Amino acid sequence: MIFCVVPRELEGELFEKLSAHYAEDEGVTVIVDRRHFDRRARNRRSSAARAVSGEAQRRVIRDRRRARVTGDALPLAHGS
Repeated sequence: MIFCVVPRELEGELFEKLSAHYAEDEGVTVIVDRRHFDRRARNRRSSAARAVSGEAQRRVIRDRRRARVTGDALPLAHGS
């Protein structure tokens, strides 16, 4: 299932056109974004307020790839 998300500000201009365009494609659904706020910003204060209160934190970015094994590669076996 693929969702074609139309911003609320462009609903009047795009929703009907996109719905008609994708009407034959059952794998695509056109929807309107109805969020009123960004959920990631919920319960957060401004960076200035965090710095004053001592809550300033750095984002930690980790490399999830596996570390390579140290050492030399083994020699390849020759077919007999």
